[in-house]
Amino acid sequence: MRIIFHKQFKKKYKKLSESDKRHFKDRRNMFLENPFHPLLKNHALSGEYSNYRSINITADLRVIYEPIDSETALFLNIGTHSELY
Repeated sequence: MRIIFHKQFKKKYKKLSESDKRHFKDRRNMFLENPFHPLLKNHALSGEYSNYRSINITADLRVIYEPIDSETALFLNIGTHSELY
């Protein structure tokens, strides 16, 4: 699996706490090995986000991404549930 980071994602990532950045790196590595690992709770979104998927980083921190193909994901945004939805 390969991850591409959108400009918006990079901007929001820089503002995260060091703890959240560590959690993200752990879950990113998990995603690279197995995008559907049970801890990620990878799921399809609906409504205005119908072409996107979401993974859990912490209890409230999420990443929204777009699957480009079977080997590439575009990470679009990161934030709390209430910030993103």
